Amino acid sequence: MFKEIKNKYLRYFTILIFFIIIFFSALQLNFLWLFGYSPSYRDIKTPTLRVGSELYTSDGKLIGRYFKENRTPVSFSDIAPSVINALVATEDVRFYKHWGIDAQAVGRAVVGMGKDGGASTITQQLAKNLYRTRYNKSQGFLVKIPLVRTLIVKLKEWLTAVKIESNYSKNDIITMYLNTVSFGNNTYGIKTAARIYFDKETKDLATTDAAMLVGMLKGTSLYNPTKNPEKALVRRNVVLSQMNKNNKLSKDSLAILSKEPIKLKEGKMEDGSDGDSYLRAAVSKYLEKWCTDNGYDLNEDGLKIYTTIDSKLQKYAEEAVAEQMRTLQRRFYSVWGNEDPWYDSEKKKVDYPDRAMKNLPIYALLEKKFPNQPDSVAAYFNKKKRMQIFTYKGDRDTLFSTLDSIRYYGKILNTGMMTMEPASGKIKVWVGGIDHKFFKYDHVNQAKRQAGSTFKPFAYLTALEQGMSPCDKFTDKPVKIEYKDKGETKYWEPKNADYSVTYQEMSLRWAMARSVNTITAQVTEKVGWDNVVKYAHACGIDSHLQSVPSVSLGSNDVTVYEMVKAYATFMNKGIKTDPILVEKITDLDNNIIEEFKPKTKRVLSEEIAWLMTYMFRGGMEEPRGTSQALWEWPNLFKKNNQIGGKTGTSSDYVDAWYMGLTKDLVTGVWVGCDERTAHFKNGEQGEGSRTALPIFAKFMDKVYMDPSTGYTYGPFPKATVEITRTYNCPSPQYVRDTSSNDSVEVDSTDFNPTETPEVAEPTTTTEQEVKKDEKKPEPVQNQPATTVPLTKKEERELRRKQRQEERDKKKNENGGN
Repeated sequence: MFKEIKNKYLRYFTILIFFIIIFFSALQLNFLWLFGYSPSYRDIKTPTLRVGSELYTSDGKLIGRYFKENRTPVSFSDIAPSVINALVATEDVRFYKHWGIDAQAVGRAVVGMGKDGGASTITQQLAKNLYRTRYNKSQGFLVKIPLVRTLIVKLKEWLTAVKIESNYSKNDIITMYLNTVSFGNNTYGIKTAARIYFDKETKDLATTDAAMLVGMLKGTSLYNPTKNPEKALVRRNVVLSQMNKNNKLSKDSLAILSKEPIKLKEGKMEDGSDGDSYLRAAVSKYLEKWCTDNGYDLNEDGLKIYTTIDSKLQKYAEEAVAEQMRTLQRRFYSVWGNEDPWYDSEKKKVDYPDRAMKNLPIYALLEKKFPNQPDSVAAYFNKKKRMQIFTYKGDRDTLFSTLDSIRYYGKILNTGMMTMEPASGKIKVWVGGIDHKFFKYDHVNQAKRQAGSTFKPFAYLTALEQGMSPCDKFTDKPVKIEYKDKGETKYWEPKNADYSVTYQEMSLRWAMARSVNTITAQVTEKVGWDNVVKYAHACGIDSHLQSVPSVSLGSNDVTVYEMVKAYATFMNKGIKTDPILVEKITDLDNNIIEEFKPKTKRVLSEEIAWLMTYMFRGGMEEPRGTSQALWEWPNLFKKNNQIGGKTGTSSDYVDAWYMGLTKDLVTGVWVGCDERTAHFKNGEQGEGSRTALPIFAKFMDKVYMDPSTGYTYGPFPKATVEITRTYNCPSPQYVRDTSSNDSVEVDSTDFNPTETPEVAEPTTTTEQEVKKDEKKPEPVQNQPATTVPLTKKEERELRRKQRQEERDKKKNENGGN
């Protein structure tokens, strides 16, 4: 073909051009995988900046970000001219004249063997940063040949630079470059750098600020102003000199600005953008499958994720948690003093630090390194070192050994809290613990703990499903239940919290409100514990539940997330709604990519669901209901507001719960130590009504006091279907005692009948039978009822209070005289 060209010089030139075309075609197509990947025209037209995703509350507040490279893009119009001038003068003085490759600079670099500076243009550097032309995945088989590798990489950057220049304007190219380049400290892009180093917007950068940032591009570590301020200052002045040399800065301005010191001011991108959080981790887990199915990367695809979280409610929840947990931690330390709090269910002391130490991976390695030398192993764990620890007065630096740390954190109480709108399924509050920096484990959806008495409603639900009514009665008496365990006959004898029984007849509503173990056990035996498990699963409990007689007393482990979901089923007229944590996802231009809707399924009839909400109100309305500690917050009951709820405390006061219900929200709170052998000593200190309930109360108090939240006072919704069961049966009214103990699960194989307290029978008991054709009145919060004589214990308590009142009265009278 080439022989037809008679002029040999022209023929050789044509052959050269032909092979250059073939070579660049092979380079572009990655022929035989020799050259590695090169960006296509499609890649050039749709560049990926690897922009982190942003996390917002439902009301538009930025609360977190996901990124591998901490970057936020900026447009050309928002970049200070001094940044552009400094960059061009220093990095590529002929930027506005060349077409991606600066032939003059290339010639200079070749002749001077690189001693007079490199030849990379801004466009070539963009090609390297944006399309990763030097990354391993971009390299082919020829990468193993050193000189050939360098040549191929450079040629790919030239080829990519030419493509970029043919598709974008100069202003677009310089903007993309400034959005991709690194400024050290995991800071990418000029906008992020301006905020991190100077706490300024990009358009507000001074000339000296711009010169310092551009100067860093030569070496982000060497010229980092926080690490090497002297070298950074020298480099900044070099950039100022380059600006003067290229007529971008006057001589007088150069003289003045060169004398100015570097003025740094540490800043943050926006609230919540600089660290991790329980919510950030929870959303990442929530979207894990969605990202996989739809091909998105939270760390690189620049998504805007709008959660269901309400920023005000989240703030109030975090405040309530901080206030109460600080109080509880002081109480816990006061209870135990210098004594270790680690005891098993049989009251035997547990050497928790030793067990935790031996569970550490390093322990096995040390045993192999020092066989039969326990002192050497112990020396490692007892060696003091400087570390930062969590305290309620702020993070504190201290000298701790590994064992010191284990002992310290083994006594720290933690919590999990979640609030949800039952009808919409939107999660409005997510508090995974007391401090994500020190406690990564999320106590909302990761930690599973014994539910205690908060699980009892599922037994009463099963009773309603089997035709009983809230007014059906059982007697508080000793119970002995026979059951089979792997073919062996066993007996379970539950005890009430105070290890006594009253032999009093109680309605189901009253028994649930007072959290009476013996009656709950009888109900469970009658309806069948398998059925209790079935209805708990139907309402939203996903964890495996062991079907045993004690299931209704909360012997199984569940999460706060599951409990809130299940309780929300009652408030949502029997429709189970899977909670959603994300409402929608958009791209950087606010185009909606996905909107999330909750999955729903009717699992209870509307009548049964309404009856259960009526049962929950019993915690406040029935005599000695376990929710009545809420009366300490009188603001909660303004404007005829109604609150339902259930306390819960597991064996030995290890786990404390409160499930609170209002007309708009369902909230679940768990409190306890991560180490299960650590616990309070008695109910006065550690039951749910004294630990978890106040968090709910303080939270709702703050919510109601802020009208802008949109959550208002009001009674529970009235039934919208006919209620065919008897439900309005006032219980005998005792003197209200807000310090009544919450029931806990107590298993015992040795049954010893306790002395029966003398209880007088009610003089009158009013019970209204509601017929189908009769109008069913709505009960009123804390309704009055017939009184009965007190028990001996209550009489003693009343006399003690009366004597104290008399003493106080005399004291006041003497003081007045």
